[in-house]
Formats: sequence, structure tokens, C-alpha cells
Amino acid sequence: MAPVLDIQHLRKTFGDFIAVDTLNFQVEDGSFFSILGPSGCGKTTLLRMIAGFQQPTEGKLLIRGRDMSRVPPNRRPVNLVFQNLALFPMMNVRENIAFGLKRQGVGAPEISRRVDSLLERVHLSGYGNKDISQLSGGQKQRVAIARSLVLEPSLLLLDEPLGALDLKLREQMKIELKKLQADVGTTFMYITHDQSEALVMSDRVAVMHNGRFEQIDTPRNLYSNPATRFVAGFVGETNILPVRASSSAPLQVQTSFGLMLRATPVGNCQSDTLDLFIRPESIILTPAESHEDINLFPLTVQNILFDGSNTKLLATVGQSDHELLVALPQNQQFAHIGKGDTVPAGVHVDSCRCYPRGGS
Repeated sequence: MAPVLDIQHLRKTFGDFIAVDTLNFQVEDGSFFSILGPSGCGKTTLLRMIAGFQQPTEGKLLIRGRDMSRVPPNRRPVNLVFQNLALFPMMNVRENIAFGLKRQGVGAPEISRRVDSLLERVHLSGYGNKDISQLSGGQKQRVAIARSLVLEPSLLLLDEPLGALDLKLREQMKIELKKLQADVGTTFMYITHDQSEALVMSDRVAVMHNGRFEQIDTPRNLYSNPATRFVAGFVGETNILPVRASSSAPLQVQTSFGLMLRATPVGNCQSDTLDLFIRPESIILTPAESHEDINLFPLTVQNILFDGSNTKLLATVGQSDHELLVALPQNQQFAHIGKGDTVPAGVHVDSCRCYPRGGS
């Protein structure tokens, strides 16, 4: 099956500034594809090129195999949902959803059928005659998505649509959006700087940095096996230790405070100066037994950061003042650990990932 979106050597410059730098990727039909990156990385510029609001400097952009270079925004089989939603306050829910169909000249019976179908699919049956002002933030979000989906686009583009919602509602909407996309089957392309949104909802995620994609992968593999230093630091929490390589086969490194660790190199680690990345949940407290593939060291608890099931320890390594963040398991096995306690700890060699210092 042909991809719904095919990007070939796409590039966008503004004078000497390169906003999008020679991208090549495809988005599968019916998938939830997210672009994750910090502000200014080029993700909104990319979205605007796909929607037709900006023209590429170079490259091709195909939707269902059709070159979009000469197709204006209103003729492209895409729709865009913005953060501010842009709902019409003088129209009720039904009128908002029907707006695009009326502009296309669709007959009243067909409009009624399609609007009723969408209201049911976005779980707003019975809300058609309500004013927009009567809706919650999450309900407004669903109306905005329904208004775009009723036009049956090949691709729905969502530009940080949850950014204006409060934290609890964002958490709810992440789940709702994932379920909604699965229910309607439309391809979603989601832009965000929030890693949790990207990881929770997506089938595949592209991490963007300085106009380029650092890695395109499944959420699980992106988190577990970051391909570059930037991805390792941007996706998820991590401890970063500057280290020097003392041997290369196998890789053994030394921290600035004298701890020797066996590690796994990622990318070109020929330099003596490297950065070691260790996820907080990879640190094992009181390992049951020593093992040749586990680095062992003592930790002294400095603070307990209680957050329910996400409780963490801030602990120093050995006699040093270097702190590591340690995620506690969700069971109560370590509930007795208190501030000032020293506990044995370890981390598997595979979880000690080294990247070239200063690299991407």
C-alpha cells in the first residue's frame, strides 16, 4: 500500500537560515505519526508546507502519490487543527462541524448524515445544538477535530492542539485522541514539544532538531534505544555524566569523581571524552547478586521526591557529591529507605549508553 504522505528531499530556507533541512520520510495510511522537537526546530514550518501555506525551497511533497507542488491549500486533502481551535462562537456545535461542507455545496440531507455520524464518533451525540461557550475544553477539542474530519481528509494535521489545556485535561485528551484516531482510521500527523504526548499516542515518532530528523522510530524503541545524543537527552529523563574512555574493547569509562564503569558505545565513540547516559529507572537498588554485566556502586540518599507511583530518589554516588536521579519501583519494596541511607546499587552495561560529547 502506498504511503499517505511521501516527503522527498524537502528543504525550506529563509534567506541564510535553514528551517527544514533535506527531509526524507513516509507516513503510512491510517497511522498516528508525531513530530517531536523543541521550539524553533522546524516542525511547524514542515506542517505548514504540508498544508500548503508555505512553499518548499527544494524537494517534493506527495499525498497519496500526487505531487502537491501546484495544489493550493484549499484543494489539498488535508485539514489542520490549531492550538487555539478557531471555533466559531456565534455557531452551535452542529453548525461548526457543518461549516466546511456547506462551503463545498454539499446538500442538507448529506450534511445532516455526516455531522450526526461524526458527533457519534467523537462521543458528542446530543451536543449538536449546544453553544460553543457551553462546552468544556476537551469537548471543544473534539468539535474542532470533528469539523476537520467531516471533510474526510487523507491527512489530519494537529499543531500542538493540547497546549492550551490544563495538565489533567491534557492527560485525558491524550487517551481520547489515541482512541479517536483508532476509531475513525484517519491518518493523524501530530506536532508537539511534549514527549509524553508523542510517546503515549503515536505509532511512530520523528524527533526533530535543527531542521532535521534525528531518529524516526516506535515510541518504545525511541526511548529504549536513542540513536543520537540529542534523542537520549530530549526523550525521557536521564542522568548525564561526563566521562573519559580508559579502554575501548569493551568500552570502559571513568567519571570525574573516579567511578569506573563498563558501558555501551552508541555512534562514533572514538574520542576519549564522552557523555554517559543512564535512565533513572535503569538503576537497580540492592542488586540480588553480583553479575559481570552489572556495574556496582553505593548510593547515599539526599532527598526523596515523592510523586506517588513516580517517586524518585536524589542520591550521591560513593563518597562524591555527584547526584543521580533514581526511579523507585511502584511496589513498596523500598518504602523503608530514608534520607541519609546508603544503599548498594547497580546498572546494567546495556543501560550505560555513551555518546560522543557535543555531538547530536
